[in-house]
Amino acid sequence: MSNRTMNILIPVISVILGLIAGALIMLVSGYNPAKGYIALWNGAFGQNFYVGETLRLATPYIFSGLAIAFAFRTGLFNIGAEGQLIVGWIAAVWVGMAFDLPKIIHLPLAILAAAAAGALWGFIPGILKARLRVHEVIVTIMMNYIALHISNYLIRNILSKQQDTTPHIHKSASLSSPFFQKITDFSTLHSGIYLAILAALIMWFIIEKTTLGFELKSVGFNQSASEYAGMNVSRSIVFSMAISGAFAGLGGAMEGLGNYGFAYLQSSFTGIGFDGIAVALLGGNKALGVLIAAVLFGALKVGALNMPVDAGVPNELVNIVIALIIFFVASGYLIRWFLTRFKKEAK
Repeated sequence: MSNRTMNILIPVISVILGLIAGALIMLVSGYNPAKGYIALWNGAFGQNFYVGETLRLATPYIFSGLAIAFAFRTGLFNIGAEGQLIVGWIAAVWVGMAFDLPKIIHLPLAILAAAAAGALWGFIPGILKARLRVHEVIVTIMMNYIALHISNYLIRNILSKQQDTTPHIHKSASLSSPFFQKITDFSTLHSGIYLAILAALIMWFIIEKTTLGFELKSVGFNQSASEYAGMNVSRSIVFSMAISGAFAGLGGAMEGLGNYGFAYLQSSFTGIGFDGIAVALLGGNKALGVLIAAVLFGALKVGALNMPVDAGVPNELVNIVIALIIFFVASGYLIRWFLTRFKKEAK
């Protein structure tokens, strides 16, 4: 069994085990697992509207998952996707409400502002890691809190007049799509899904097809050997964190320009950046895997809302299922051991 096959099987088996464990929990709790999962499926894919909502929720998950996966592929642990997403959200809304330009200029400008803000928020821990060897996990975690409180200050004191929300962005900066609204029965799905797919292609191309990607992966595998080979390790670390932050910042633009059309005071984190860690792990830190994992997470989150209505199952149970899936992915070495042993016994 090749490593590629093994890397595909482990996430699939993890999802199946998570669903089985969730069914057992439902059964022990007195609920019907079959009804629960049928309600989950119908709530995620049963109608065009639900399909649109699933894809809409998956869109920022794709960006946060790509941000985490890109850093992981280059040997770095970017736990700051949440903060990078928040600053990207604020930057996109700021540009979206501050200017009134033709859509062909305004929308790309707002999206680029989000990417730049996220890249800046990733650049800071990157430069600290490269120059001072400060561990990126600690810095990125702290940067999340800085992003949260700075964004709240900007919303309250700069972008609005002591209000909890900013004014709406101009239509010329909106990602809303009449086409998607029509085919999904007026769901909140927007054109950001195109950008999410494009971002996955860009990540794949950078990592697999460019000299920069080869250098970033080499530094991730072994910094000493890469430096001996003449690679600029410090530059690679900064580039990696900045690109990762740009992906996360674009995820914020999806919320600010697509889902909401404004920014609001956050009493706590959105959770999208942290869920991106699970999306990246489940997707095997690969672009295609992240796309599939993000849709799965979107389906679980949206479908869970239908479970109390159709099956009387608390939707909090889906969070348990997600946690179990992550647990089994994290325990992938056990699954790999069982698969290897099964292969040997089959011979």
